[in-house]
Formats: sequence, structure tokens, C-alpha cells
Amino acid sequence: MGRSRWMELPRKVAVGSGVIDEIAEICADLHLGGRSLIVTGPHTRLAAGDRIFDLLEESGLEPGLLVTRDSGKEEVLEAEQAAREMGAGFVVGAGGGRSIDIAKLASLRLRIPFISVPTAASHDGICSSQASLSLDGETTSVPAQAPLAIVADTAVISTAPPRLLSAGCGDIISNFTALLDWQLAHRLRNEDYSEYAAALSGMTARMIVELAPTIRPGLEESSKIVVKALISSGVAMSIAGSSRPASGSEHKFAHSFNRIAPGIALHGELCGLGTIVMMYLHGGDWETIREALRQVGSPTSASQLGIDPETVVEALMNAHRIRPERYTILDTGLSRDAAWKAAETTGII
Repeated sequence: MGRSRWMELPRKVAVGSGVIDEIAEICADLHLGGRSLIVTGPHTRLAAGDRIFDLLEESGLEPGLLVTRDSGKEEVLEAEQAAREMGAGFVVGAGGGRSIDIAKLASLRLRIPFISVPTAASHDGICSSQASLSLDGETTSVPAQAPLAIVADTAVISTAPPRLLSAGCGDIISNFTALLDWQLAHRLRNEDYSEYAAALSGMTARMIVELAPTIRPGLEESSKIVVKALISSGVAMSIAGSSRPASGSEHKFAHSFNRIAPGIALHGELCGLGTIVMMYLHGGDWETIREALRQVGSPTSASQLGIDPETVVEALMNAHRIRPERYTILDTGLSRDAAWKAAETTGII
């Protein structure tokens, strides 16, 4: 008998201008009552956290508010303890990746649902059942749970720094090489492969590439396009039961780079650069990828981020050491000469 696979998908997804004002109604529709904990950041508190607190308090849901400044194990434990002490029935993650990931992990440990309220369209973690956690100075992807609901207010998201929107586009476009790696692992290692998840992931990436000339920061319509694409990417991962549809060799490069030089670039920016190089290694159309990234304002060379060529080459050479159990085009690693050639040919250095 084959193994069964559970899919975690949001029950409610609200995307549009002003939808944050519907959060109490959404909670009621999901039969979420009693106390709740809102996890937010110092800046995103002003953008959404305080507003959510007021809305839930007005509806009698007795919210608590926790402001976090990092996404480490200590912050997860702090959120878990705060929610447990107040008897919270659900957790709201209001902010960027940090707040949402902490809410995911704390609610998972408590076995209660969480609601995702993104304030920026910067990565697909707003919907996925994976979370990024800082451990010993390194960012690690860990299993979590998908949100019960997503409330993505495009009026809020469109006011986020422009760099975050372009990083979100980079994260989505990276699906192209993630899928090529997944197909490679399926053919060479007989790894499980979901045609449905792959189709959804690929469609999402193609949409961003096709609409790249029209995506502009500050425009609500652009925010709506990107946030819907990020949600679709997260759903693809939930269908697959892993991050495979949206994370491959390009993500290994991003994590490898962060080991060497943490905090220099955003996750989506590094994934975008990685996608250009990995598409070249796969023998694909890396020029189209590079042009789409340029059009959405995402960096297409390391120099745009103030990164020296040697750091890029070192990250490429060591990328295969990240999650070695995940087979990709980088499986045996790149020599220094091969890494330099790939980076120079594609123009990322």
C-alpha cells in the first residue's frame, strides 16, 4: 500500500485593497474565537499589527501583541510561551517573513491555527508550510504548517519598500530552475514528482516573466499580481508536500551565499541571481530570466548589491553542500573554473 500524503491548504484567501478590515469577519467565519496572539515586528506593527489588534479587540477576541526583532529559536519559544500563557486559540503573523515564520512555528508547536497577514510581497513563505529559522547564524528551512487563512491587503503591501516587491518576483521566477532540478531528480533518482504541483509552480513563474514589464512598486495592481503569484507558489509546495516546486539549486546558492556573507542581500534577490546561473547550467534560456529580473527591478549582477566576484564564485562552489540530500544540477559541485565561467558568461560578475 502506498503512503498517503496530506495537503495543507488555506481555507480562506482574501487579497485586495482594505481586506485587513475584514479580519474579524474572517475569524468568525472560521469559528475562531476567544483569545489570540498577534506576532509582528517594530515596523510592521505600524503597518498592520496595531490595526489588527484594534479590529480583533472590537470584535471581542481579546488579542495580545508580541513584537519580535529576529527569527531565531528564542523568538519562537517566546511566542509559544506568550500564546500558551494567555490561552490563545490562534496566532496571527502580521508582517514580513520573520513575523509570519515565528507565528507558523509557534502555532505548530501549540497545535493551533495561524493566520498569515503579509505586509510585503517579498517571498512565498506567506502561504507555504515551510519556515525559515535562524540557527547558529545561518538561515535554515524547517517544516511548519500552512496558514488557515491569508489576508493580503494590497493597500498595505503596495507601501512596502520597492526592493521587497522585486525580491518577491525573484523568488517566484526561481521556480523555473527549481522545477528543472526536480525533474532531474525524478529521472535520475526516482524521486516523487507531482505533475499538478509542477504545473502550478511553472504557470506562476511564467506569469511573472510575461507581466514583468508592467510590474512597478507602489502600484496596487502590481502588488496584487505578485502576492497572488506567491500564494500560488506556496500552494504548489503544499500540494507536493515539500518545497521542491519552488526550491532547487538556485536556493542552495542563496543559502550558500548567506553562510559566507549574511545580511548583504534579500533572499529573493539571491534566488534571482542564482536562477540566472542555474538556467545556464541547465542549458536553458537564462537571458530571458535575466531580462525579466531587470524589468521588475531585481539585481542581475552581484555588483549591484556591492558583492565582489570572489564571494559569488565561492558560494557557487559550495552550494552543493547545502541540503545534500536534495538532488540538483549542482550535485557533484562546481570547480572554480566552471563557477567563474558560469558567473562571467551570465554577467552576474
